[in-house]
Amino acid sequence: MTLATLTEVLGPALREGYAVPGLVCLGWEDMRAYVAAAEAERAPIILQAGPGCRAHTPLPVLGAMFRHLAEAASVPVVAHLDHGTSREDCRAALDAGFTSVMFDGSRLPLQQNIDLTAAVAELAHSAGAGCEGEIGFVGYAGGATSAGTDPEEAARFARETGVDAMAISIGNLHLQETPGGGLDLPRLRAIEALTDVPLVIHGGSGVPADQRASLAATSRIAKFNIGTELRMAFGAALREAVNRDPARFDRIEILRETETPVALACRAILRNLGASGRV
Repeated sequence: MTLATLTEVLGPALREGYAVPGLVCLGWEDMRAYVAAAEAERAPIILQAGPGCRAHTPLPVLGAMFRHLAEAASVPVVAHLDHGTSREDCRAALDAGFTSVMFDGSRLPLQQNIDLTAAVAELAHSAGAGCEGEIGFVGYAGGATSAGTDPEEAARFARETGVDAMAISIGNLHLQETPGGGLDLPRLRAIEALTDVPLVIHGGSGVPADQRASLAATSRIAKFNIGTELRMAFGAALREAVNRDPARFDRIEILRETETPVALACRAILRNLGASGRV
């Protein structure tokens, strides 16, 4: 059994100069592909159930799926709730067997974000699980505008919440389909100077691959969330599988053909972040 907590995978990443991907899951096929990629690369991974995934599949089912895959794997696999919006969300995930929860209070006033995140961190730690919080607000491509993380607020947030990982806003955006102009390095260095908690970048698909690799090796960023580029790989593989034989209707046969391309895309991400060969 290699079900792991957030601290168990991010601690070594921070010490040894690599980052672990938080892999956004939408269904059984991509989950299986991610674990197959991790096995092939001998790398730790974090399987993430975000709001879209939870709207499609009940949380207890997702917990059982994540735990089943982790318990059969020979590499560390974290079962992570992404963007929980309440203490109740996070408690339900812990009850469902998740080993890590992210409470997202990034749109709340600072004190309220600190208070609620601290409560969730205490809840998670009492269950033997990890907790991620967010300070600043990471916006969305074509949608809500970001609010950059203030380094002094980040220091206070890390100190007063007791989180195991802290998501920050330094030019990253959710849902970018192509790499953007890169992250705000002066803001990152200012945050690093005042905190010692592992840092997390949401919207990792929009960060140029060379900068992801460099920061994984040389900064306190220990987790990059990757979703859009892997969903794009899945979509391309699915369209190819359907178009190869338009008369086919067996969904299992069609969906099975997405797993190898998605696994290959995931393996490239693991290598890029320096996570390969770590376990």
